[in-house]
Amino acid sequence: MNILLTLRILGALLLFLSGALLLPLPFSWYYHDGAASCFLWSATVSFVCGLLLFRFCRSSRDLSVREGFAVVTFGWSFYALFGALPFIFTGVASPLDAIFETMSGFTTTGSTILTAIEGLPESLLLWRALTHWLGGMGIIVLSLAILPMLGVGGMQLFKAEVPGPTADRLKPRIQDTAKLLWGVYVLLTGLETMLLMAGGMSFYEALCHAFATLATGGFSTRNASVAAYDSAYIDGVITLFMFLAGVNFSLHYQALRGRLREFYRNEEFLFYLCLTAGTTILLVLINHGSVYNSLFDNLRYSAFQTVSILTTTGFGTADYETWPVIAQYLLVFLMFVGGCAGSTGGGMKVARILLIFKHAQVQLFRLIHPKAVRLVKLGNRPVDREVMQSILGFFALYMGLFVVASFLVAASGVDLVSSGAAVIATLSNIGPGLGSVGPVDNFAHIPAFGKGVLIVCMLMGRLELFTVLVLFLPTFWRK
Repeated sequence: MNILLTLRILGALLLFLSGALLLPLPFSWYYHDGAASCFLWSATVSFVCGLLLFRFCRSSRDLSVREGFAVVTFGWSFYALFGALPFIFTGVASPLDAIFETMSGFTTTGSTILTAIEGLPESLLLWRALTHWLGGMGIIVLSLAILPMLGVGGMQLFKAEVPGPTADRLKPRIQDTAKLLWGVYVLLTGLETMLLMAGGMSFYEALCHAFATLATGGFSTRNASVAAYDSAYIDGVITLFMFLAGVNFSLHYQALRGRLREFYRNEEFLFYLCLTAGTTILLVLINHGSVYNSLFDNLRYSAFQTVSILTTTGFGTADYETWPVIAQYLLVFLMFVGGCAGSTGGGMKVARILLIFKHAQVQLFRLIHPKAVRLVKLGNRPVDREVMQSILGFFALYMGLFVVASFLVAASGVDLVSSGAAVIATLSNIGPGLGSVGPVDNFAHIPAFGKGVLIVCMLMGRLELFTVLVLFLPTFWRK
């Protein structure tokens, strides 16, 4: 384990963060919200710490797999710690609550401890949304795109951070892949911002919501989230872009190159599309008459909540806890699924769920035909046995962590439903859950120990368990 190299790269990441902390300044000056000095101090602290690490920690060795895991895990942790400084300096939150809010932002979870959102400084709410946007496509992936120093050994960082069973390259050079992914990300963000402004939002509100949508984060500038706008047009635009954010971004890149047929050739996307449409139809049927009498309103709210939960965005236009229990169960199931591999969505990922079903089907077939050879395939390509074992291992760890974390949160004094919902909401990076952490509630009442557990859940969920858990193996630190 090359500690000096790891610290040097972490220093470079903090230098980048110090620059990002200056971005809300123009909004602070424009709105005269009084938070400009807090961002200046936050940027200064991050810059000094980053410069010291980058300047005095030198190493001639290349980045190995071990350093890759360490950089990604500690990089996200450092960003949550230093990114919390504006919340602390403005006096909005205690250090623990500030770290909770910032970890929720960077991991695109969207769970919040803030209660009076509309009374906060505009620049602080922009920073809150910006943490989503930076974390959505990935801090390390962004660094690979703009910092040549990280180009050496970059694949180790890319594999450790990119969500999904495998990390696919779009270009031979990993830097070029990172630039392409971020190019698509920026393009979609700009497009959504313009469409939301056409619906009546100000540039500031449209930008914040576009940041949160494309990152599948869910932080809003309003206490009532998207429901505050009461606009079918805005609901439709955000629903569309939440759905697009839950799709593998490599498919968007192919579409921009004119290869639209790649969408219907991709089995994961087709399963994702069918899951979205099927759940929406079921919710419309369940809610008809008992919740909504108007078919248009029923479809509008059912589709929004389906896409919001499936893509782990967490925006709200309706209190789904008032819906029939069976509708709530459907949404809880979607919380475990998440978006597609290679998207900004959280959860276990559609590809993993699909392959687990296929693997179970093959096992049932072998019970009847024990000598038959039948492979698990995704599309027309056989899935490597090591990939399948990794998926099954991930599923076991995911469910095990869910049980253990739910027990720990419940032990801190939270009721059973709320503790389980809080864990799945943070582990799958969704935001809202059920019970006392439902769509119209927040996480402010969770005891300090419970918040600590949920912070770890957010980090592990965003980095897909293995990247974090491998650091706890004794062999990881041995030569």
